[in-house]
Amino acid sequence: MRGVVAVPASVSAGPGTPVDRAIEYLAAIVDQETDVLRTRAAIDLAEFNTRKNQGLLELNRALRALDPGSAASIAVRLASLRTKLEVNRVLLQTHLEAVREVASVVAQSIRDSESDGTYSPSIRAARS
Repeated sequence: MRGVVAVPASVSAGPGTPVDRAIEYLAAIVDQETDVLRTRAAIDLAEFNTRKNQGLLELNRALRALDPGSAASIAVRLASLRTKLEVNRVLLQTHLEAVREVASVVAQSIRDSESDGTYSPSIRAARS
């Protein structure tokens, strides 16, 4: 798969709590996707989506097992992840808008090439 770098094993098996590892894993995936989007390299969005979903599942499981007293220390890391996700969201939205625009141009070109011009505005205007 082009444009995707594997998350280092140290992220998922490294020291720290399961919540810390899950946040680190998600941050690494989001950073990778953001970098690929910024460089406009080929990207497998489905693969990134799958990896982000897996990371989110891991984070949810870890948060359920979390001691409520330690939640404040994790809030800062979650805020940092939220910032990364927002940057990623903006880039994904830009990418999606570009894809829609290209698809619209291609669809219009196909419609134009299949039309015999019978009902085109320029012919109707000329007959009026």
